[in-house]
Amino acid sequence: MNNAIASSPAGGFLGRIPPRSLMALLVGAATLIAVSAAAVMWLRTPDYKLLFANVSDKDGGAVVAALGQLDVPFRNGEGGAIYVPADRVHDIRLKLASQGLPKGGGVGLELMDGQKFGATQFQEQVNFQRGLEGEIARSIQSLSAVQSARVHLALPKASLFVRDAQKPSASIVLNLYPGKSLERSQVAGITHLVASSVADMPLAGVSIVDQHGNLLSAPPRAPGSAAGLNPSELAYVQEIEQGHIKRILDILEPIAGRGNVRAQVTAEVDFSQVEQTAELYKPNQGSEPATVRSTSSSESASGSGGGASGVPGALTNQPPSAGEKKDASASAASSNTRKESVVNYEVDKTVRHTRAQVGSVKRLSAAILVNHKRPAPVAAPAADAKADPKDAKPAAAPVPVAFTEAEVGQMNALVKEAIGFNKDRGDSLNLVNAPFSTEPESIATETPIWQRPEAMSFAKEGGKALFLLAALAFVVLGIIRPAMRQVAASMAASAERDASPAPAALAGASTLSALPGAAPSALADVQRIARDDPATVANVVRTWVAKPN
Repeated sequence: MNNAIASSPAGGFLGRIPPRSLMALLVGAATLIAVSAAAVMWLRTPDYKLLFANVSDKDGGAVVAALGQLDVPFRNGEGGAIYVPADRVHDIRLKLASQGLPKGGGVGLELMDGQKFGATQFQEQVNFQRGLEGEIARSIQSLSAVQSARVHLALPKASLFVRDAQKPSASIVLNLYPGKSLERSQVAGITHLVASSVADMPLAGVSIVDQHGNLLSAPPRAPGSAAGLNPSELAYVQEIEQGHIKRILDILEPIAGRGNVRAQVTAEVDFSQVEQTAELYKPNQGSEPATVRSTSSSESASGSGGGASGVPGALTNQPPSAGEKKDASASAASSNTRKESVVNYEVDKTVRHTRAQVGSVKRLSAAILVNHKRPAPVAAPAADAKADPKDAKPAAAPVPVAFTEAEVGQMNALVKEAIGFNKDRGDSLNLVNAPFSTEPESIATETPIWQRPEAMSFAKEGGKALFLLAALAFVVLGIIRPAMRQVAASMAASAERDASPAPAALAGASTLSALPGAAPSALADVQRIARDDPATVANVVRTWVAKPN
């Protein structure tokens, strides 16, 4: 069998290669095959992306079982994370969602469906509260930025007395997706959602924190407190300031030109809630008579003289005659009369209940900068027909000049009217006319290309390809190429040795073939010796040639 292999073309080729070169060639070929196989497997390995994080053991087992049924490769990470191929993340999420996975580790009002017959009222209340917490958590998890939510409700017992009634409250922990955050409007939406889901729950009773412990729902500021303004009040102040700035620009840009006016307005707004009740009294004023409220009078009479005398009857009641004089002392002594009169007049009374407007502007401060005006360009003088056009000088660019004091005063008056300037309120306005800087504006720097996500992905794939090419180049150029050079050199040397005695060998072969009685086996032996040891054959031939005939 060895003779058959040696007699084959491949065996003859390998037999002429030196053992060291043959070993290097075999090692290089094996290395090339191994590197190619590893590179193909590496390139075919998919990139894994997060499917779910913080999955409970129960939900994780259900998700893994579903992935096995879908024949999807997966990897487990720390913290209950499950990774799947990046190109199938969204498809797998939709398929798992159709199966109700993951369930989030919470339950909803389906707890009430399996209520037992002998359950107590306390058990029913606890199940209802747990179900309500689960339903609210599911509603919050429907937001795109929320990965999971946990809700705790504090529901006080109903009381028969109004003074003992307590308001319910809620505490919510949100687990946001990496790189996601909630805006103020979204936090306010969650707060209103929870407060509207529980009876008699005030907005102030909802507290929301994220997974890092940051308070997202800031408590409302108490009236008159110095803790600062809440977001709605800050937005109102900014709206007032931006509105005044827009008015200033609209009134001055037609004069100074677009982009030649800079304005800043600071508004001091009073958000204090003040209620005042006053009762005022004023005396009757004016020419009209005073209104009588009440009048009381009393009269009393008393006498110290004797009683009535004379004969009773009509004759005794006659008036005295003209010649008779009445006794004054007797009359005075007979009676004493006293009269008293009390008159009460109406007094003006005013009861005033005042509630101050919340958000009134207490003071405005405006700072305005106006660029110098640019005069109209001066027309170049008419060129002489005989003059050389190359000698003509270009017209000088107009130099910006400042506005006159009258123009600045007019602009100042326009701004005061536009913003509702009130000196009694303490408003201040400062309008300055100065040249703007002519330096070019700095161009906003863009994100470097190597920091962009698509560049990172491209670099990753390109790195794989470069590594594969480098490995192949190392195997081909460092191992196979030197081995091939050695094989080529060995074959060239063998060919030279075979070619040098060929004429003599052929001549000897022809001589031997011409000899009478030469056996074919002897001729084959001679040819084999000439092929295997051409140097010896060459020496024999030289010896034959050197002998005389």
